[in-house]
Formats: sequence, C-alpha cells, structure tokens
Amino acid sequence: MDARAALSNAIRYWERRRIAYNAVLLIVVAVMFAVNWPGSRTNVSVNTLLMLFVLAVLANVAYCAAYIVDVVAQLSAFRDTWLRVRWLLVAIGTTFAGVLAYFFSTGFFGQSVQSGI
Repeated sequence: MDARAALSNAIRYWERRRIAYNAVLLIVVAVMFAVNWPGSRTNVSVNTLLMLFVLAVLANVAYCAAYIVDVVAQLSAFRDTWLRVRWLLVAIGTTFAGVLAYFFSTGFFGQSVQSGI
C-alpha cells in the first residue's frame, strides 16, 4: 500500500466518526450545563461561548492527530492487525476528549470538581 491509499483510507475511516466524536463532546457539555442549572445560566457570556468555540476547534484539531497514527500504522507491517483494532483509538480518544470536556465545562458552569480518590 502506498501513502496516498493509506491516507485515503484514513480519511474515509476517521471522517465518518468525527460526527459521533463531536456529539459526545456536545452531550457532555450540555449535561454539565443542565446539571448546574440555574447557576450555569448566569455563567454564560460572550466570552464563555467564544471559549467553547475555541475549545471545540482545538478538540477537532486534536482529533486529526489520529491520522498520523493511522497512516503510519497502515504503512507498517502491522497493517492488517491495525485495521482490526483501530476502533480502540477511536474509543480511547473520544473518552479522553469527553473527560477533558467534563473538566472544562465544570469549570465554566460553576460546579467545583470534588476528588473522590
């Protein structure tokens, strides 16, 4: 497989999952907004919305890091194995981004994060 075919395969795979990734992040932020209601309403401002926009763009830039891993793995001798297990990268990356969205939205909407550990 050449680099062009690997990149095309990566684009086909990852772009179909980007909507679900963004939906998970949106749900996390919406739930944290609702859980902290009515206090969260008072914390919403133009600056908060602009910061959420910036973070959403950065989350999508971070999502693109998967392309590097995917293309390199496809060009390696481990291509067949990688194609069977790359869903793990989707799951781990989406979970990590969801946790980050949780912590940021908790800070935005006023609930203090309590350590349970």
